[in-house]
Amino acid sequence: MNHKPLAALFVTIVFFILLCSGCIDTLFDSSTRYQSYPTSVSYTISYGYDVDVSGEGTYTLTYLCDYPQVVSGIVSSRSVLYPQDYEEVSFGKNNQVKWTIKSEPPQTYQLGVTATVQSSSFLVSDLTGAAALSIQDIAVQYPDFVQDYCQGQSVGDTKYIDPSDPEIYEIATDVYTDAAIENSFLVSKALFVWLKEHTEYQSHGTDTGVQSAVETCQITTGDCDDLSFLYISLCRAVGIPARFIRGLLLENLSLGSVAGPHAWVEVFVGGPVGNQGWIPIECACNAQIETELHQNFGVEDALHLRLFVDQGSNESLNRSLSSISWSYTSSVDVTAHSFIEITDYTVLNSQQLVITKENQRSYQ
Repeated sequence: MNHKPLAALFVTIVFFILLCSGCIDTLFDSSTRYQSYPTSVSYTISYGYDVDVSGEGTYTLTYLCDYPQVVSGIVSSRSVLYPQDYEEVSFGKNNQVKWTIKSEPPQTYQLGVTATVQSSSFLVSDLTGAAALSIQDIAVQYPDFVQDYCQGQSVGDTKYIDPSDPEIYEIATDVYTDAAIENSFLVSKALFVWLKEHTEYQSHGTDTGVQSAVETCQITTGDCDDLSFLYISLCRAVGIPARFIRGLLLENLSLGSVAGPHAWVEVFVGGPVGNQGWIPIECACNAQIETELHQNFGVEDALHLRLFVDQGSNESLNRSLSSISWSYTSSVDVTAHSFIEITDYTVLNSQQLVITKENQRSYQ
């Protein structure tokens, strides 16, 4: 018996059922899909320092605390935890609280801020960078950005961001030349690929010191600060404005939501791309290159919380790396411990990151 007509009929019927049910789209879907991830969250956060002063004598405490900010979302109900001896100040795009406490009697302080945050993931949908400006156009149209964000930056005697270092400059220009393109988005992407191929994320353990870009380039490992400084230096070396972002990264663990200090980068590519021409870039992950490009290049997910956006000067970098400080007489003892507390954490939406074969990206 010839079963071919029956087999063909069966295939036709199955195809028709899939077509009618909408499953045929999935059958021929060539897009890349990642596991669902929180794309919109809300929570209340408090952070700062618990300070204990004991002994007898005079002391001065100084602490500059940043208010939180998000690219996509709302920060509300901001307040200070110790509503005395403080002033609100601004530095560039950063709003801060500055405490200057001069006192004699022993006392315990909780210095910091609290706020309610509703944040959504932000991404650049077009991975081709078609709307981005060329590096030459950025130089002509945005000379102030080039002046502020294409130079080296130091704190004290340490040059953390160093685009003029011979090795960093040679690497960046080689990548730029090999890419044979002028599009700032695509050049910064090529530099990101180089970073991922030649460095590895590695925490310092008990050593909390921050490495310079030159040191990270030489030893090829670093934490979020170190890798960010190196990537910023590479971008600046070829004329792409880049800046340092310091903040917090949330983790939703089974025992509750926690957050820790974190750092990442913004690169200016102009045009209608990103956030007024700036695109966020996460440098501190270890994954396959394609996954890194899809999930971390031009993406700032809902679990990133900004605290300080660098303004390009040495003073700005010093502020971004500074902490609480104090002076006191020999008979006084001061201890300070940082804290971050998250309450009322709620996932408002979880979606898949989807990348099409045309290099278009979206949450679905």
